[in-house]
Amino acid sequence: MNMKRLALFGSLVIVAGLTALLLRQSRNSPAAAPAGRKPLVFFCAAGIKPPVEAVAREYEQAFGIPIQLQYGGSGTLLSNLRVTQTGDLFLAGDESYVKSARELGLMAEVIPLARQRPVITFVKGNPKNIRTLEDLRRPDVRVAMANPDAASVGRTVRDLLERTGQWTALEKSVTVFKPTVNDVANDVKIGSVDAGIVWDATARQYPELDIVSVPLFDPAAETISIGVLKSSRQPDAALRFARYLGAPDKGQIQFRKFHYEPVEGDAWAESPEILLFSGAMLRPGIEKTLREFEARENCRITTVYNGCGILVAQMRVGQRPDAYFSCDTSFMESVADLYRGPVSIVDNDLMIIVQKGNLKGIRSVQDMTQPGIRVGLPHHEKSAMGNIAWKMLLQMNLYDALGRNLKVESPTGDFLINQIRTGSLDAIIACRSNWTGVREELDAIPIDHALARMTQPFAVGRGTRFPQLMTRLREAFTTPLSRQRFEAEGFGWRYQPGSAP
Repeated sequence: MNMKRLALFGSLVIVAGLTALLLRQSRNSPAAAPAGRKPLVFFCAAGIKPPVEAVAREYEQAFGIPIQLQYGGSGTLLSNLRVTQTGDLFLAGDESYVKSARELGLMAEVIPLARQRPVITFVKGNPKNIRTLEDLRRPDVRVAMANPDAASVGRTVRDLLERTGQWTALEKSVTVFKPTVNDVANDVKIGSVDAGIVWDATARQYPELDIVSVPLFDPAAETISIGVLKSSRQPDAALRFARYLGAPDKGQIQFRKFHYEPVEGDAWAESPEILLFSGAMLRPGIEKTLREFEARENCRITTVYNGCGILVAQMRVGQRPDAYFSCDTSFMESVADLYRGPVSIVDNDLMIIVQKGNLKGIRSVQDMTQPGIRVGLPHHEKSAMGNIAWKMLLQMNLYDALGRNLKVESPTGDFLINQIRTGSLDAIIACRSNWTGVREELDAIPIDHALARMTQPFAVGRGTRFPQLMTRLREAFTTPLSRQRFEAEGFGWRYQPGSAP
């Protein structure tokens, strides 16, 4: 055999060997994607591996979408994400890392999953008789702890003890700092150290270990959350898996199995069906946001727009929307028992709206009482702006006088606007947002009265099957883009970051 043939034969052998190796790895790797299916790259805090691993494999089997899991300390993973700007999902062991990821612009939606708190762990029988935090400072006790700069439990404990002035003493007593909480638990298990500080759920996953609670640590319960990364090239698929992981009837089964305390989650549905009640005045400001939210979350939102008086009446006879966007706080307060933590998002002013040029010379509400002025008002029982206008007119002692000119009452401002445009009315009281879209055709006069401004709050229904989905909808209404849309429609901005429950 000449040298060329020998080289060719050798190359073929190498290629065949590499092909066989790749095929074997593809069969054995859980992250190997079926044809056309890209894996979701999931960066996960190492301490949360058992439930996440189980749910990921379950999801792969059910939907054929591979989950490529990469484990590490929460701090280490976050540092890597800052540098690489890659991946689809990030699960942190505590809220501080989620907050940091959001502040760094790395994360979009966040779904809370479960809670855990720090404890002291040791082998069964507690041979060193460790009962308190002070016992960890004894010279005969070897202590392991997760590195505060790399793992969430270490950071949580350090931050707590720094506030109480006890961190320096404990830090000096620590024999070894480990990269992850699992490393600490393993060191205690094999006897390399006598005690360690770990999450309670982590310790309960080791039959060889026991724990003692530290009263000082009890307030330090941390929420485990998963977030969709802005670097994701398949955010819809990532969000879908995150919803599955947080569902009480799906992923949270595994969290309970591994001793975590689940938070309230959404029932699993591939495409959730949502019912939203909204004051009719809000429609121009929210429709685009709703359509984008539906596409992102793969859900369907049925929105019922009407006067808030009508909507409240429907709720009182038993209808239970998943969320309510009210025209005014007074109507939200009338059904407060059905909703949790209303959040004010925008406001709107009552105005006098007249035909272009204001040929009747109307400058105030008083002028609307002049003989021959054809007046339209929002319905005082069926709409929020009508209810507010009624109260305002009573305070101004003009209700009866204006009533003599009243030609039309309507639960929605749009109907009143059409009456002005067709010349059927001379003046109406409606909202600034009703006038904004027709300002080239009609004129408006501000009303100088304390009751002429209404606030529009949003609240999640207490009985909804999708509380977290509805919370994300509220967040969608408070983004800079949503604000821009509201203001373009004549609304004022009221939302204050941190005001949400």
